[in-house]
Amino acid sequence: MASTRCVFRRLRRRLGGASLGIMFVVLLSSTAQAHAQFGAPPTTQVHDPEALKPPAGARVAIVEFEDLECPDCAAANPLLMEAAAKYDIPWVRHDFPLPFHNWSFQAAVYARWFDTKNKNLGDDYRNSVFANQRSIETPAELTQFTEKYAAGHGLALPFSVDPQGKLAAEVKADYALGQRIGIQHTPTIWVVTNGANAAPPFVEVVDRTRLFQLIDRALAETRK
Repeated sequence: MASTRCVFRRLRRRLGGASLGIMFVVLLSSTAQAHAQFGAPPTTQVHDPEALKPPAGARVAIVEFEDLECPDCAAANPLLMEAAAKYDIPWVRHDFPLPFHNWSFQAAVYARWFDTKNKNLGDDYRNSVFANQRSIETPAELTQFTEKYAAGHGLALPFSVDPQGKLAAEVKADYALGQRIGIQHTPTIWVVTNGANAAPPFVEVVDRTRLFQLIDRALAETRK
């Protein structure tokens, strides 16, 4: 399960040389609530499919719900970058920060601040967080990383990036959308189509080795 892997890898980094047995005991106690809320079946039972479609004008897209502190999201990110570039299709990224991650929500707010400067910059920030995720343990370290990233792009990170709470509200709205859909883990990834000749119009990417195959099929089924 993706959320369990997030917790396990974080514990392994923090406990250093502790035995696997000790980590397993700690893992069981620390993830009981996570299992209850995020215990995921092999595929997501979609309750509200309204968001599972491409942006206007696109035949096929990738839709992802991600958590910037989730190690499995970081592992999936290079593949999604490659797929979006290879096929030149939209990659729609939604925030789904897991409650037991201590800096993922703030990272999502920072990403949306960079979005306000340039959407490509916001996505590059997300990719950079994933690439450097193992070096970020605390909210303070996240802020240090973000300040350095901003400076590297000619920006000064303000003391408050979201004084009116609008960016936080956008993150919460994405999380609520994920709950309405039925998201139970991160990352949750779909290949979605505009519905033209494609059945079904969205397919969850459970086996990531099949991502390109699923996109090929979606493009073929929606070809005019």
